[in-house]
Amino acid sequence: MPYIEGEDRHQIHLLPNTLDDFVAEENPVRVIDAYVDSLALEELGFQMYSGTKAGQKPYRREYLLKLYLY
Repeated sequence: MPYIEGEDRHQIHLLPNTLDDFVAEENPVRVIDAYVDSLALEELGFQMYSGTKAGQKPYRREYLLKLYLY
């Protein structure tokens, strides 16, 4: 993979059951998550990482946009 991969939000852990359990249902981060997932990032000018450069792999662009918006 050409990206740094985080934890799967739906992976079952010991406590709590999933990472989504840490976030309340009314938390605005859920709206930001759904909004960014609905965007066509290529059409908005976000570039895709080619994976040919040396060094640390980048984070996924949608993760960084979600963090920036939050």
